[in-house]
Amino acid sequence: MKKLAGLFAASLVAVALTGCNDKESKTETSTALAATPAASEDKVVNLYTWTEYVPDGLLDEFTKETGIKVNVSSLESNETMYAKVKLQGAGSDGYDVIAPTNYFVSKMAREGMLKELDHSKLPVIAELDPDWLNKDYDKGNKYSLPQLLGAPGIAYNVKTYKGSDFTSWGDLWKPEFAGKVQLLDDAREVFNIALQKLGLNPNTTNPDEIKAAYEELLKLRPNVLSFNSDNPANAFISGEVEVGQLWNGSVRIAKKESPDTIDLVFPKEGPVLWVDTLAIPANAKHPDAAHKLINYMLSEKVAEQLTLEIGYPTSNVKAKAKLPAEIINDPAIYPSAEILQKSVWQDDVGEAVELYEKYYQELKAAK
Repeated sequence: MKKLAGLFAASLVAVALTGCNDKESKTETSTALAATPAASEDKVVNLYTWTEYVPDGLLDEFTKETGIKVNVSSLESNETMYAKVKLQGAGSDGYDVIAPTNYFVSKMAREGMLKELDHSKLPVIAELDPDWLNKDYDKGNKYSLPQLLGAPGIAYNVKTYKGSDFTSWGDLWKPEFAGKVQLLDDAREVFNIALQKLGLNPNTTNPDEIKAAYEELLKLRPNVLSFNSDNPANAFISGEVEVGQLWNGSVRIAKKESPDTIDLVFPKEGPVLWVDTLAIPANAKHPDAAHKLINYMLSEKVAEQLTLEIGYPTSNVKAKAKLPAEIINDPAIYPSAEILQKSVWQDDVGEAVELYEKYYQELKAAK
């Protein structure tokens, strides 16, 4: 799921030019970049989304109903996605539907990288939760529609700890957790917890505040066992890790595989929320097919299936109504109204992301 650490712009372009990484090449269901005769007839659509967001069989009905083949490429980070889409249109067939996280929607729209959506071709909008729509990152949902909600919290092994042991992000700094804490391998996610601990805005672009957060994280560094965003729940399932930072969807995955082992609480500061969306690149070659695919992926039946598989809360209210109580009533998966009121959205911080990344790499290298 979510999000590897940010990269500098020059590095991003280099990644895009050298093509997909190993994980992506293993998880692609077919090559999305070769133009074919079918492509010109809109009988193909190229989807670039997070690895676990397309479980086996999810798209079979779409192809059966429309005759449109879906080529799926695995998205590992917003930064790599941004770089590849930036280069799209230079003679390649490119991607038709992408899944940027909300703070990249605003960035890409501002840079002219996204196509305006034709809402008349997206009747599924009527099924989406109004509370998820018309947010600051995309007023009027001009360029994107929300799909799944992410909320990081403090995960713990229930055989070793109690939920009451963790009330604040600051608890991760306690000396008894020396060498025991897993953090997500994501610069913004890691800096968020220090900024919130200090009472600062997690979307700050102030260099002094970012530096203060870095210095606070250096105090946490002796407690950090690992940085992991590649199936981070696995370390909890295996018992390698018993406490750390985790996404709500990852907790659902862990609970399915290893019941009564793991749980998650949201700290009193509230989580910094993100939402993964569906959007169309400005240079997409198959926009009609792209609209059809977005409408399908956000539809009630598909949305229900996806949340059952991976746990992240869905934007489709009809799908939510059909989900089992073990998901809907689990506060570790669906944050309560009280928690949501405390929460803030992760936003684009512009060029300040390079400062976050600089300090993040220094933090990881520190002993």
